[in-house]
Amino acid sequence: MTLKDSRDLYDRALSVLPGGVNSPVRASIQPYPFFVERGDGGHVIDADGNRYIDWVMGLGPLLLGHDLPQQVQSAIQKQASAGPMYGAPTEIEVELAEFVSRHVPSVEKVRFVNSGTEATVSAVRLARGYTGREKIVVMQGGYHGAQESTLVEGGPESPSPSTKGVPQSFAEHTIPVPFNDTEAIERVFEERGEEIAGVLVEPILANKGIVSPVDGYHETLRKLTREHGSLLVFDEVITGFRVGGLACAQGKFDVTPDVTTFGKIVGGGFPVGAIGGRAEIIESFTPSGDVFQAGTFSGHPVTMAAGLKTLKYAAENDVYDHVNDLGEQLRSGLTDICADQAPEYTVAGTDSIFKVLFTRETPVEGESHCEAGCEQRTDCARYTRCPKTGADVGNTEIERWNRLLWPAMFDQGVFLSQNGFESQFVSDSHTEEDVEQTLEAYKHAL
Repeated sequence: MTLKDSRDLYDRALSVLPGGVNSPVRASIQPYPFFVERGDGGHVIDADGNRYIDWVMGLGPLLLGHDLPQQVQSAIQKQASAGPMYGAPTEIEVELAEFVSRHVPSVEKVRFVNSGTEATVSAVRLARGYTGREKIVVMQGGYHGAQESTLVEGGPESPSPSTKGVPQSFAEHTIPVPFNDTEAIERVFEERGEEIAGVLVEPILANKGIVSPVDGYHETLRKLTREHGSLLVFDEVITGFRVGGLACAQGKFDVTPDVTTFGKIVGGGFPVGAIGGRAEIIESFTPSGDVFQAGTFSGHPVTMAAGLKTLKYAAENDVYDHVNDLGEQLRSGLTDICADQAPEYTVAGTDSIFKVLFTRETPVEGESHCEAGCEQRTDCARYTRCPKTGADVGNTEIERWNRLLWPAMFDQGVFLSQNGFESQFVSDSHTEEDVEQTLEAYKHAL
C-alpha cells in the first residue's frame, strides 16, 4: 500500500493549515493522515487509490453511507439549484422542524443552528436565561463541542479549563461530576441545587469510548432536576436519530429531557445543529423571548432538504433495522474474538455504534455476560470491571489502541475512528460482507 499522494498533500497542508488539518482528531493518525478522495457506499478511497471499509462515516452523520439514494440526492440538488441561501425563512425548515417534533419525545419546538457545538453553546445560554441561574453540571469525560462552558476538567469543588484560552472565571460556573455516579450528582444538588441552571449530559458517553448509563442513572437526573427547578439537557448530537431510531436515545431509555441538542444526522451529512424542547423553554430564544440566538446560515435550505429526506428515507426503508442488525453482528463477533484472544478487553456500543475498549483487568469467570456490547447489566460477570465513567475509559490502554490496533486495521483496509475514544458507526450502505471482512481483520490485529 502506498500513501505517497497523501504524504504530499499533508506536506502542502502543513504550510497553510495549523497542524495540517481543520479539526485535531484528523491528525491523530501517525505519522500523517491519509487524504480521502471520495466515498463509495460503505467505503472510502484515498488520494492514492486505496480502498477502505469506512466505520467512521464522517464521525457519525452519514446514516445512509456515501452513496445517497436517488430521492435524497434529487432533493439536495433541487434545493441547491434554486439558490444556495436567502437570509429569509423557507418551507423546508418548517417541514424538518415538524418532522423532528413529531418523532422526538422531548421536542415541541426547534431552533436550527450550524453545528453541534453551536447547539450546545445555545442550549447552555438557554438554560441560564430560562432559569436565571449560572451553574451548569457536566459529566467528566463527556463532550459538548468546542465551547468555553464545557471545556472544563476537575471535580465539583475544583473545576478548571481543559484548554488554554478559557478563563478560570468561566470554568467556575461549570460543575463536572462522574458519569453514572448517583451519589456524586445527588450530593451536588443537595449542596448547590438552587444555583444549577441545568445538567448537560450525553445519554451515552459517545465521544469517550462509548459508556452506557447504569440502570436508573438518567431517571435520577430527571428526578433531581425537576425537584430543584433545573433543566435536564440531553446532548444527542451523536446519538440523535442513530440510537433509538427516530425517537433518539431518549426514546430508547424512556427518559424525556427538557431540552435536546442535535447535530450530524439531522442535517443529512451537511453542517447542522439544532436545539429542541418544550415550547415554553424554546420560546425563550429571540425574537419570541429574551435569550439572544442568531446565525446567518441557520436553517440553511440545502441542509434542511438533506436532513428531511434522509430521515424520511430512513423511516420508510427499514434503515434502522439494517444498521442495528449489522451493529449487533459486529459487537457479537467482536465479543467472541475478545473472549478468545483478549478477554480483558470490553466491547461497547448499541444499535449502530461500536467500539473495542482496551480495558486492562481480566474479568472474573461467570456464565452471564453481555453478548453484543456492554449494557451495564448488574448480572454480567464483567459488571464491576467494565467502564462506568470517562475516567475509566481514560485509564484503558489508549496508546496501544492508537499505535497498534489502528494501523493494523488500516493496513488490512479497515478505517476505524482516529483514536481510542471516538465511536464507530454503521451505515445503510454497509453489508454483511463488510462485517465479515472487518471481524477477520480484528482477529489478525488483536
